Amino acid sequence: MRTYLDFEKPIADLEAKLEEMKKLAEQSKMDVSEAVHSLQSRIEGLRKEIFSNLTRWQRVQLSRHPDRPYTLDYIEQMCEQFIELHGDRTVADDKAMVGGFCEMDGQTVMIIGQQKGRNTKQRQMRNFGMPNPEGYRKALRMMKLAEKFNKPIVTLIDTPGAFPGLEAEERGQGEAIARNLKEMFMLKVPVICIVIGEGASGGALGIAIGDRVLMLENTWYSVISPESCSSILWRSWNYKEQAAEALRLTAKDMLGNGLVDGIIAEPLGGAHNDYKTAAQTVKKTILSALAELQKLTPEARIDQRIEKFSGMGVFEDQ
Repeated sequence: MRTYLDFEKPIADLEAKLEEMKKLAEQSKMDVSEAVHSLQSRIEGLRKEIFSNLTRWQRVQLSRHPDRPYTLDYIEQMCEQFIELHGDRTVADDKAMVGGFCEMDGQTVMIIGQQKGRNTKQRQMRNFGMPNPEGYRKALRMMKLAEKFNKPIVTLIDTPGAFPGLEAEERGQGEAIARNLKEMFMLKVPVICIVIGEGASGGALGIAIGDRVLMLENTWYSVISPESCSSILWRSWNYKEQAAEALRLTAKDMLGNGLVDGIIAEPLGGAHNDYKTAAQTVKKTILSALAELQKLTPEARIDQRIEKFSGMGVFEDQ
């Protein structure tokens, strides 16, 4: 059964009427094709109107949609073959971080991403997509392996943040993320990073240093979530919508501020409405970016990568 968000209620009401009309026509053997077509056109027009005027908070809601495709869904749709790699060779195999070699249109790519769960059992196993330090060390191990065999790297970002538990801090959460940032700047192979859902804080940044950093249309990328921002500034989660507006965390905002390199369009209504189309658009973007980046020398890519991130932000030199 399809899940509707609160701002999609007008669409849900019309689609319910459409289903009733189809059932009634089937039972009474009446020809209502004209009425059905008219209602379908009305639904399509309403969907376009709603999704062309989304607020920042509504895009945050879409990025968290329970039916939204996750990393393994994109891998299944984009790759002909996928060999998953496990473990950081130090502590454990973090299920919140997945990755391995895959074949994409005949080209071998190392693909890495955060993975959430669909049901309660999976969410517990995947730790709600919040990696521990061993998850970031696992990702770095795979990146170094890709560099060794001269294979490009693609990372898919979708996390509410790195796991903030005491045990994660004891095992060096901050150090693991910081090391990833340092090492990703110096990788000799092309690196493409794509925000496919939530891009929260250092948890996202730990696999987001690349030659191309892209965002899907209905995603967000920020140092803090709207809820956490609201709880700090207003001492309540009730101001999350105002916080989302103040944070300017959407793909359009990030592109306008020069913090990402491009926006990948989603099917109308969000990526969850059409996994195949969403994945093929992402795949096409990846292959196009790789074709550009592979023309450059490793030294040129590293220089451009460092220059790009060093130019972000505003500071005053006194």
